[in-house]
Amino acid sequence: MDAIFSTATTLNGFLADEHNSLDWLFEVDASELPEHADFLATIGALAMGATTYEWLLDNQQLIENPEIWTHYYGDMPVFVFTHRVLPVPAGANIRFVEGDPAGHVEAFEAAVAGKRLWVMGGGDLVGQFADAGLITELKLSIAPVTLAAGAPLLPRSIGADRLTLTDVQRYGQFVELTYRLAR
Repeated sequence: MDAIFSTATTLNGFLADEHNSLDWLFEVDASELPEHADFLATIGALAMGATTYEWLLDNQQLIENPEIWTHYYGDMPVFVFTHRVLPVPAGANIRFVEGDPAGHVEAFEAAVAGKRLWVMGGGDLVGQFADAGLITELKLSIAPVTLAAGAPLLPRSIGADRLTLTDVQRYGQFVELTYRLAR
């Protein structure tokens, strides 16, 4: 299975501020970034933690506006790692799971149908996927912002022996770094 962690991050490695806000990201001109639809065409399923899922629900008011979800993700399978029951936007293909990501590999492989799994976040869940050898690529869009505190990109140690830089792109104020992650 091919799994990617693709995300925006600050210069100093935060995904969100101390209030789980991404306001810092929306202050940066993103007009030169590639079309998100091109990336999504390579994705067969998504995986995310409960905090990321709840941020999406709240930020875009997806329960009240489920058409926003279906516009972006259609009926793509989405695995949400949680111990709680959370609301689901109408028409969304949400699968609530818990435990070690390695215990769900068969379900991921069936869901991606030959495409990639996009592990959206948060950083701790991505770390669990990396610990299990399931992440094969990191694509980091680095924004020209620093934060004093917040949610770290990856609260793990991953040595240079596991990371190989495969691409560097510039999109306006963003730099995109792509790394292959050895298992």
